Amino acid sequence: MNATSHQQTSPRSWLITGATSGIGRELTLQALGNGEVVSAIARDTASLDELAEAHGERLLLIRADVRDEEAVREAVTRTLSRFGRIDVVANNAGYGLFGAVEEASDAQARAVFDTNVFGVLNVLRATLPVLRVQRSGHILQGSSIYGQSAHPGVGLLAATKYAVEGLSDALAAEVAPLGIKVTIVQPGMTATPFLSNLDVAAGIDDYDQTVHEVQKGIGELPPSAFSSAARIAEGIRTAVDSPNPPLRLALGTSSATGMRAALAARTADLDNWNRVTDAVDK
Repeated sequence: MNATSHQQTSPRSWLITGATSGIGRELTLQALGNGEVVSAIARDTASLDELAEAHGERLLLIRADVRDEEAVREAVTRTLSRFGRIDVVANNAGYGLFGAVEEASDAQARAVFDTNVFGVLNVLRATLPVLRVQRSGHILQGSSIYGQSAHPGVGLLAATKYAVEGLSDALAAEVAPLGIKVTIVQPGMTATPFLSNLDVAAGIDDYDQTVHEVQKGIGELPPSAFSSAARIAEGIRTAVDSPNPPLRLALGTSSATGMRAALAARTADLDNWNRVTDAVDK
């Protein structure tokens, strides 16, 4: 069955990476609950086995690591074999690295980029040929508040999200004439296993008053500081349902507040230093 064989009246087909926990799992649950079909990709899909039994052919479980380009391509081939098309690509897999920029080892920095950036690129290279043939599709690029702002301790994580946002800005303009939509998903603090799965860099005492104080403060946040992953997924689905989805979708007031502050600071620098800026052209 080829990528163009299904009519638009067929159930919407999702390909979701990082589908076994957090936002990815909620997207999977909600899509299935809405009668849609899902290709759920993760390194270990065992936690979705019962869900697969309940939904039968509408849920395809694929064990694959987004860092493995060939495995991702095979996952896309299997998705097309089962569902015939891909309507939504949720590029959701990723993890965090916490520590000062200096504290993070080379191995830690390269590892987080391998998943959060190069894994995203692997998914794009595997799915875009399908979406181009279809002349349709919606790509959801997993970012966060750290795609627009950063504080002590999240420098390497933010670097990966800034990279995703930069490539997504270009991608959106490249694929728009082909009928493909792109939305950068920017949740704030979310109640997921993300924090418990953080890779933490070895500490340096000189960062006790900055990085390590932030780390302590995050650990002391009350449950009310975290948005529900289910509500985040609902917001994403609202954007997917829209005929004119946003390029950037902030989810949660903490995300919007943080990004507004970052944008205001950038504008202030432009305004305060405009004489130096303009003098370059004279």
